[in-house]
Amino acid sequence: MKKHFFILIVLIGITFTSFAQNKSAADNAGVQAKFIRSYPNPANAVVNFEFQKPNSRLYSMQILNSIGKSVYEAKNLPSILTIDIKNEKFYRGIYIYQLVDKNGIVVESGKFLVIN
Repeated sequence: MKKHFFILIVLIGITFTSFAQNKSAADNAGVQAKFIRSYPNPANAVVNFEFQKPNSRLYSMQILNSIGKSVYEAKNLPSILTIDIKNEKFYRGIYIYQLVDKNGIVVESGKFLVIN
């Protein structure tokens, strides 16, 4: 009886271990790599956008205010884009940035907060 119980416990352990490994692989497959890193957030004087993709010149970036109006657009992006918030007249609030490919498809979006 103890032998059967031991075998049953081992089989359950093997089944659970393979289930847990498959679940973590599925979770990792759903994670997408970020193309843009924005900092500092919240922003006071400037906001920087660092593009992780080497061919960032194929994309453009739009920044929208909280009501969806486009307030800034950049094409032929460098590897790091720095925007002077005060010169561009960004007011206090939440802004949404969108990385757009040459076909007009939004590849990535995010948000940042301006606190000036």
